[in-house]
Amino acid sequence: MSTPIVPFTLEGSYALHQMMRVRWRDWKYLASARRAEIATQAAAALAELEASNSALFSMLGHKADLLLLHFRRDMAELNRVEQRLTQLDLWDYLEPTSSYVSVIELGLYESTSRIHKTFSERGLEPDSEVWKQALEEELDRQRKAMEPRLYPSMPAHRYICFYPMDRKRDENKNWYQVGFAERARMMHEHGMVGRKYADVVKQIITGSVGFDDWEWGVTLFSEDPLHFKKLIYEMRFDEVSAVYALFGTFYIGLRRSPQQLVSWLGGNLD
Repeated sequence: MSTPIVPFTLEGSYALHQMMRVRWRDWKYLASARRAEIATQAAAALAELEASNSALFSMLGHKADLLLLHFRRDMAELNRVEQRLTQLDLWDYLEPTSSYVSVIELGLYESTSRIHKTFSERGLEPDSEVWKQALEEELDRQRKAMEPRLYPSMPAHRYICFYPMDRKRDENKNWYQVGFAERARMMHEHGMVGRKYADVVKQIITGSVGFDDWEWGVTLFSEDPLHFKKLIYEMRFDEVSAVYALFGTFYIGLRRSPQQLVSWLGGNLD
């Protein structure tokens, strides 16, 4: 039995999504001066975090009141962000409802096929030291070319949509038992749908195999939330989504500046 071809990936910034619910009953019992003090302290801390690639969103629906999103160069930095937040007085009035740990990932189906073909033509033995060195040189070249996508600044769009997803692997449909060429074809068709919305939706895909409960996280940014609906709906019709995709919980919210947090906690919406 031949060894299956596993698509190469490039990884960049680590990502942490934190979904929080405000304990409104306890918050409202505080004196107004103390609420203002706590909110001001939190806003100052979030402003510092925002400068390092974090963002705050107020959420719609019952799943969370706030979403904090952080992109950092390594997991240790994400852990320091978490610890910094727990030291805020506001943290006593926040209840985590969910979280998601992942890393920005670029799948390289087309490059994988090309690399295997080129290396084979050069007579390189798969997994030999020469193969591994040539592969690392090729991937390093691509990392440098893709750096803006691997380490993006936080998009400034007004709306966010986040959801985790898997590829099916059950007795009837198992994505990981489909041949590489067929998977590559389906992923190409899937990608072409996304490209149609590139002007109105910023999409960041993060890998979470071994990090969290799902295999990928999808974070979308746009000025109009209807673009999320149209993009995701259209993608449901392509083969890879229609046959092999499983979706987790969806979250949608609006971007808020750290300064807006103070008025938001006071029930004043812009």
